[in-house]
Amino acid sequence: MEYVYAAMLLHSAGKEINDENIKSVLSASGVEADEARVKALVASLEGVNIDEAIKQAPIAPVAAAPSVAAAPAETTEEAPAEEEETEEEKEEEALEGLGALFG
Repeated sequence: MEYVYAAMLLHSAGKEINDENIKSVLSASGVEADEARVKALVASLEGVNIDEAIKQAPIAPVAAAPSVAAAPAETTEEAPAEEEETEEEKEEEALEGLGALFG
């Protein structure tokens, strides 16, 4: 998700969205950039009118976050690995969904 935010930040600042600028934004925020993801993002945004895409994007209502007390206690050692996979899956889905959002 931070890759998309970096692109939006560059767009908002009026800067060119390219590999080097995306890497700079990510680096400044403490994220180690994945070269393949950066290239995929830049390629997917090529020729896209971001302002128009933002105007056309549906705005979904924000769901309330579940309370901490309602969350079950994790007792297995496999839980962190599952959480890590979920993070990676979310990032991959975000990149895939980026094409639908921006073109």
